[in-house]
Amino acid sequence: MAPSEAETLFKIMESMSSDQTWRVSYPNPCKPDSSWPGIECKPGLSDNFLHVSRLDFGSNFNPSCKKTATFPTLIFTLPYLQSVFFFNCFTHTKTPLSFPKLFNSSLQQLSLRSNPALSGPIPPQISSLKSLEILTLSQNHFSGPIPVEIFSLNSLVHIDLSYNMLTGTIPTQLGNLKNLVGLDLSYNSLTGSIPQTIGELEMLQKLDLSSNSLVGKIPDSIEKLKLLAFMALSNNRLGGDFPKGLSKLQSLQYFIMDDNPMFTTLPVELGMLVKLQELRLANSGYSGIIPPSLSLLMNLTTLSLQNNRLTGEIPMSFSSFSHIYHLNLSRNLLDGVVPFNASFLKRLGRNLDLSGNPGLCLSSSEAYSVKVGVGICSKNISLSQPLNNKSQAPPALAISYSFFLFGVLGVFSLQLCIK
Repeated sequence: MAPSEAETLFKIMESMSSDQTWRVSYPNPCKPDSSWPGIECKPGLSDNFLHVSRLDFGSNFNPSCKKTATFPTLIFTLPYLQSVFFFNCFTHTKTPLSFPKLFNSSLQQLSLRSNPALSGPIPPQISSLKSLEILTLSQNHFSGPIPVEIFSLNSLVHIDLSYNMLTGTIPTQLGNLKNLVGLDLSYNSLTGSIPQTIGELEMLQKLDLSSNSLVGKIPDSIEKLKLLAFMALSNNRLGGDFPKGLSKLQSLQYFIMDDNPMFTTLPVELGMLVKLQELRLANSGYSGIIPPSLSLLMNLTTLSLQNNRLTGEIPMSFSSFSHIYHLNLSRNLLDGVVPFNASFLKRLGRNLDLSGNPGLCLSSSEAYSVKVGVGICSKNISLSQPLNNKSQAPPALAISYSFFLFGVLGVFSLQLCIK
């Protein structure tokens, strides 16, 4: 290793860890038979030296961090360093993330995770890391706005700023990151609306904006995210109708949107998201009937619609869910006979919750299969005779649903009893 690079490395290690007397115990940090724990080295392309390419601190089998450790700005002056990880390192002594005035970094991955003493703003100088592909600043104490400068890093593939105290709005410059695959801004205090420019992230597969204070509607531009597999928007202040092009998200497998004041109806188009495995829309003020089109989601394992104002009957076709293991329809205004047989009830067991729907009842033949929070139907009630005529859809609605599902989906016909 070049003497200047070795000296920089010794200074970093002495400031971070007291596990060893590093200069004495490991005088040749990259030497194969005596290399440091938590270090990787690579030979240079234009010289005969070994160079530090990766450093790990804090996690298992890597150097632990002493209580007085502060963020080592020198880390960015190691010219061949590609990846650096600090896990649970800065725990006692308050320290900011800072950068030297002049440096030339090849860093591709910066991971600072679970460092409660790492605080202050995310510095705009982070934009100097031109080769950065993965930025993880999760579970720290960063505050202030997300610096716009981050969105000039065109090589970024993954951003995780979750579990901090970030404020302000999500910058519209977000749309500049054409290569972004993962974006996690959850568990902050972000405000404002989700920018329309999010639709420009056509490579995006994971989007997590949950547990902020975002308002407005889900932007219509979301329909452009054809590769999106995971979308979590729960625990915000989002409201209004779903995007018109929601059905275009054909890669979506997880849609988690609990705890938002939506106060609208559930769109039939949800049934066109055929890859969905989890659909969580609890505690959001939804009204109207449960769209029977949801029974087309044959890959569904979890459906959570509890604590809304949904009316009508549980669609008979829900009994065909073959992969579902968690179904919660509790605390709504549903009525009629529960359409599940004993086998279905036993398979879900305690993972089925229908409580808090006074109009629901179980047929006497299934009533003793499992406790699901509803009573037994009277003898003159059957699956073909709803408890309350008001729960049925009006004729016009039944006809429009039938034509939509037959013409657009072609695999499901809606049957509603009309008197």
